[in-house]
Amino acid sequence: TASDDNDEIVTDLYPFYRLYKSGRVERFYDVPGYYYVEPSPYHPSNSVFSKDVSISPHVSARLYLPAENTTNAQKLPVLIYYHGGGLVKDSATFNPIHDYVNSLASELNVVVVSVEYRLAPEVDVPTIYKDCWTALQWVSSHVDHEKSTIVNKDSWLANYGDFCRVFLAGDSAGGHLVYHMTMRAGKDVLNNMKITGSILAYPYFLFPNLDIDEEGFAYRIWVSICPPLESGLSSPIDSPFINPLSEKAPSLSGLACSRILVCGGKKDEIIPLRIVDRFVEGVKENGWDGELEYLEVDDGHAFQIFKPESEEAKRMMKRYADFIYHK
Repeated sequence: TASDDNDEIVTDLYPFYRLYKSGRVERFYDVPGYYYVEPSPYHPSNSVFSKDVSISPHVSARLYLPAENTTNAQKLPVLIYYHGGGLVKDSATFNPIHDYVNSLASELNVVVVSVEYRLAPEVDVPTIYKDCWTALQWVSSHVDHEKSTIVNKDSWLANYGDFCRVFLAGDSAGGHLVYHMTMRAGKDVLNNMKITGSILAYPYFLFPNLDIDEEGFAYRIWVSICPPLESGLSSPIDSPFINPLSEKAPSLSGLACSRILVCGGKKDEIIPLRIVDRFVEGVKENGWDGELEYLEVDDGHAFQIFKPESEEAKRMMKRYADFIYHK
């Protein structure tokens, strides 16, 4: 029947998602207790207020403000966070990500903008980049906010954000997005806002000739969502979207920040350390004029989100703090 035809699976990437012929996407969340959680706009959770804001018809964010700062009103660094999930799943509003970003705000004493962007395969990859850039532009619109004509100005950013200390951070696909936003900031104006530093944890990249596991989720997801190959590209991982060292990719010397922290996991089976190492080498080889730090953690992929009390997670958080406060 027609309905049976519409229920035919076109792409099966369990445990991430399944795409059906009808266009329906089924996502899977097998982690126990993985659910939407409300923000805390009026009563702080773990000493942090949080709230949801609408940025555009397709983009929103969850904002975090350390509660102590509402009394002393000091200006705090601004951290724009992009969540992971392979560009195909997860949300800024799900409890593991919410709890982790809440801890970033508390431990680092920063205002956090956790971006909610659209996902593939419902939208294409360039649209995801556009959503993330829209969020970054919105944050930058708060620079000189008293002169700004923006309608959806946020009081937390306007009153407490220090736009001379702006950082981007993300895990996995989030690290991938941080790279693309940092590169774009070198070409497009952000209302006089400069990115001080970018943190890329287990960044979702793929490089040829590095023993890519074609049965692994990182490769299979990318092959399923990558844009059509440009002329001259022979493989999906030659695409400059996923391969910053592709011949078609812009030079990494164009990374528009003064400092970068890259993190890799020694036990990471999704984005192996050799991928992260190659990116770090590429940044050094391309003549980027900035300060590069590299942290290897003795654990697996994005472990700090699910094991925040582990010693390695605490070491990682301290390194983030040292990076933001330039110690």
